[in-house]
Amino acid sequence: MSPERRLRLWDLVVAEARGAVVAVEHVCAVSVTVTGADSAAVAVSLRSTPREVLWASDPVASRVAELTVTFGEGPSVDATSGVPALVGDLTAPYCQARWPAFAPAAVAGGVRAVFALPLQIGGIRLGVLDLYRARAGDLDGEQLADALVLADTVCAVLLDGPAQSRPDQDGRWPAQPELRHPEVHQATGMVTVQMGVSVDVALVRLRAYAYAHDRSLRDVAGDVVGRRLRFEPEPAAERDS
Repeated sequence: MSPERRLRLWDLVVAEARGAVVAVEHVCAVSVTVTGADSAAVAVSLRSTPREVLWASDPVASRVAELTVTFGEGPSVDATSGVPALVGDLTAPYCQARWPAFAPAAVAGGVRAVFALPLQIGGIRLGVLDLYRARAGDLDGEQLADALVLADTVCAVLLDGPAQSRPDQDGRWPAQPELRHPEVHQATGMVTVQMGVSVDVALVRLRAYAYAHDRSLRDVAGDVVGRRLRFEPEPAAERDS
């Protein structure tokens, strides 16, 4: 990647900020423009911390990002491994087979293509930048190159924020007022105690319940936190199987 390209993209981000301090939304707005996407979202996910949608550009991006959180599958989940997940058509048979819950729901929500780019600096994985298109089609080489640079820029903005916006030495992301759904974090902790399971298993149980009852993960978490819903411990035989 040439320094000239990086400088050109940074100039676009600064122009988007219009004199304000550069923030995630400014980088994402430029990402949408240069890739021909329609919307974008940024999710943070560290270690066993539940995925949290940090920012979404519009209601479509917000809904699709929420689908990823609820179902625990999709290109954005795959990209947390550190490799971009570039999907030009969610209606393709392999997409429907790989993400049987997410793919049809995202298409029904108005998204045909998803380009999920890992937010990673060295060994630190912060989350994912998702770009959504209403029409099918792949990114060309120039668009992908720009998107990767801007994903790096999102990382820089996240790590250059206030102290409370940084992960601690164990890689955990602290609770923040600006995070949209802190109740998911709290509910996951409550389910770990109720069921006597790990954080990972508790989050899987929450997602499974939300999917089975056609509800969002956020709403189910709210019921857990409000003590309207309780998860009982598994029978010993099931736990050992």
